[in-house]
Amino acid sequence: MSAAGVGLPDGLSPALLAEIEAMALELARLAGTQMAQALGHTLAVEYKSDPAGQLSLRDPVSEVDRAVEVLMRARLAERFPDHDVLGEEMPDRPAFGSRFVWAVDPVDGTANFINGFPLFSGSVGVLLDGRPIAGAVWCASSHALRAGVYHATVQSTLRFEEEPVARAYNPAIRRRLAGLANHAPNIPSAWEVRRTGSAAIECAFIAAGLLEVARFERPNAWDVAGGFALVQAAGGTIRTLGAEGWEDFAGFGAAEELAGWRRPVVLGRAEAVELLCAATR
Repeated sequence: MSAAGVGLPDGLSPALLAEIEAMALELARLAGTQMAQALGHTLAVEYKSDPAGQLSLRDPVSEVDRAVEVLMRARLAERFPDHDVLGEEMPDRPAFGSRFVWAVDPVDGTANFINGFPLFSGSVGVLLDGRPIAGAVWCASSHALRAGVYHATVQSTLRFEEEPVARAYNPAIRRRLAGLANHAPNIPSAWEVRRTGSAAIECAFIAAGLLEVARFERPNAWDVAGGFALVQAAGGTIRTLGAEGWEDFAGFGAAEELAGWRRPVVLGRAEAVELLCAATR
């Protein structure tokens, strides 16, 4: 079942939703253009510190990450000055407390990007009262074997570069693909394990039917906000791990919780999500 036909929340008109999706699509394309232009050049790369203050070689950031977020924020300030922005590279929250929050990750899969490995993305997710209402994810690769943007809203089905995505489910395939960090002994043998290095790409690939299920250990809201909108539009299931176990995703919470939101997530086709949650409880 797709998200098309879902009633709109208070304060969100069809016209405003269309404007929001158009801007999300524009920003995702902007990120893709900047990444494509940077390939082949020597990039300035730094490494962030972990919570203990130690340099983490697992968390690189390039000059493109920061430059793209600056551009994204500038365009949002022009078009939606009363909307909040949550970004990976900058702590500024220009309209903190707004019901609308743009969660942006200018380059998701930075380690892939700086090494020229073509599995990276630029993600834009729009939240209303903490729940995704629109998403646009530019992917360096896709079901169409080319770069482009997957996008959707709470009232649309999944699209790729403004064309509907027709998902085909082939019952002859006995082992499907799962986005998992490792192949633990308790992972059902029904899946071939894949790791892309980009949570946003894996969300988009789940929405498009390329992956059946994925688990993320501790993603940030900006990593998955855009992708969650795509998965929900495509009829997928999203669960997060709470104190009582796996529960249906109900939103990222209040504005003050967004920056620190990091919860285990399982998402994908409903039956696969049920199976993986049971196996990794």
